[in-house]
Amino acid sequence: MPKAVVCRELGPPSKLRVETVCAMPLAPGKVRVAVRAAGINFPDILMVAGQYQFKPELPFIPGMEAAGDVIEIGEDVHGIKVDDRVIVKLRHGGYAEEVAVTPDHLSPLPSTFDYAEGATFLAAHGTAYHALVDRAQIKPGEVLLVHGAGGGVGLAAVEIGKLLGATVIAAASSREKLAVAQARGADHCIQYDQGKLPELVKGVTDGRGADVVFDPVGGTIFEQSLRCIAWGARLLVVGFTGGIGLARTNLVLIKCASVLGVRAGEAARRDPALGAARLKELHAWAEAGKIRPNVSHRLPLSDVAKAMQLLIDRKAIGRVALTMG
Repeated sequence: MPKAVVCRELGPPSKLRVETVCAMPLAPGKVRVAVRAAGINFPDILMVAGQYQFKPELPFIPGMEAAGDVIEIGEDVHGIKVDDRVIVKLRHGGYAEEVAVTPDHLSPLPSTFDYAEGATFLAAHGTAYHALVDRAQIKPGEVLLVHGAGGGVGLAAVEIGKLLGATVIAAASSREKLAVAQARGADHCIQYDQGKLPELVKGVTDGRGADVVFDPVGGTIFEQSLRCIAWGARLLVVGFTGGIGLARTNLVLIKCASVLGVRAGEAARRDPALGAARLKELHAWAEAGKIRPNVSHRLPLSDVAKAMQLLIDRKAIGRVALTMG
């Protein structure tokens, strides 16, 4: 009988429990995957706490992404075979030893990745791609400021921004995080406690400022970002790990700036062609060795609360994965 992490009451990660669950007969049109790893995402933490925009009914199994092997194929399924190595995309349900999904939830695991890398790939890199390509339409030679550059989505934005020809400024809270960002392509590194953000950004851009700001942090960072942008800048609101950001609208007006919300998953659900194009490009880059998740911690399924706490305490550099078996 497979095991899974079950959320029976909303609250902190410590409320979660690993339980044995029933493996139901496989329905027609579905595929069963033996999960080898699952990625920890900040939205998973918010969902467990009841603070995310999508609120599944209790009880539920958290987990937006996983990777593993196809072990069973239902009737009317074509193009997939047993033993295929796959990435599983979900809204929830990934923190389990087995999942049963329709084929549209699956994509091939890049041959260059292990399971933990596959399970931490699409949420972060998909968000960064959607933000920079679809929303900001960043151009070669533009200056990109990435906040939270030591986190999973921030590092993905550093990688993709550099790949798209931008000059990348990575901002993070420690030297260790900035060292990883620099290794992933950052041209300039800013440590938050080393000075005032607008002055630091203007200092490395000859006073011009950033053309695109990638902000998964929110809080006070959002208003500070408005004070270090170039004319016509685009500010990408990706998340709010530091709280909900508030800002003076006159700062948007003065620089003729645009503030763009980023919801990569919802955008793909509303426009499948957009999601398919994103997935194709990301897989091509992965196979070519141009992008790769940085998985700083790999913990067993039983340590799910500890794994989530690493993100809450900002101790992870890049991604955290749960491993099975």
